[in-house]
Amino acid sequence: MGVRPPSSGDDEEPDSIEFGIAAVDARLRASDLSFPATKEDVKAELGHERIPYDVHGNDVALVEMLDRVPTTQFDSRQELLNQLHQPFEEYRRNSSSGVVAQVRSLLPF
Repeated sequence: MGVRPPSSGDDEEPDSIEFGIAAVDARLRASDLSFPATKEDVKAELGHERIPYDVHGNDVALVEMLDRVPTTQFDSRQELLNQLHQPFEEYRRNSSSGVVAQVRSLLPF
């Protein structure tokens, strides 16, 4: 996922804020990882990365999300992203504390 950050009033187009699967995808594209790849391959290449899981920049180690995936080998980048989707969603939901945090997670600022 990705959202646009709040406008600062200038005429420049802001960059989008990548989080969750979109942030993982960006890091995968920038890495030297090739597929098929094992979970251990992904951990060795990107496991140390901290991935934002919401629009507020809260993050989690990719290795923690990989540990929640039952698959041990991924035939493609898309398969890896598909496997990570549910763990990221659950982590985001469970890490929101209270009604205010849940409402804030819906707003782009």
